[in-house]
Amino acid sequence: MEAEADLIAAARAGDQRAVARLVAPHRDRLWAVCLRTTRNAADAEDALQECLIAVWRNLHRFRGDAALSTWMHRIAANAALAVVRRRREESEHRFDDHPAPGDFVDELAERDRVETALRQVPEHFRAALVLREYGRLTYEEIAQHQGILVQTVKSRISRARAAVAAVLAAE
Repeated sequence: MEAEADLIAAARAGDQRAVARLVAPHRDRLWAVCLRTTRNAADAEDALQECLIAVWRNLHRFRGDAALSTWMHRIAANAALAVVRRRREESEHRFDDHPAPGDFVDELAERDRVETALRQVPEHFRAALVLREYGRLTYEEIAQHQGILVQTVKSRISRARAAVAAVLAAE
């Protein structure tokens, strides 16, 4: 496989295949971050698509201060959170606050116990936990992504794990 630096240079020069080769090894983990953050496959698809477009359009801004994978995971997490916020805003503007019975049943069928527990965790705790467990980012990478201290990341992840465990234990 070509060196990452060579692929980045080719991608910056407009080689779409180079972008695809850069993203390919990380695609499953980017998908996992999007899915666990949005908790919905359709929203995760939207978020992943936004992520891939943002990587393509903004590769010239990648400075190399962090690993390319960390930079892409940051984009994926931000895209997923943006989709979640948009969906929340859309639901607030609906004239009917109650989901259609079929939609509700479909949503319940798609979610497993862990996703249900994750829903109850505050967003900033959930984001840290998802980046750690599904994105496999280090504490340092998460701290950089969220603009917080490493100790705060550890605290958020610990609190998120405790909250998930409490919900699962209560079932």
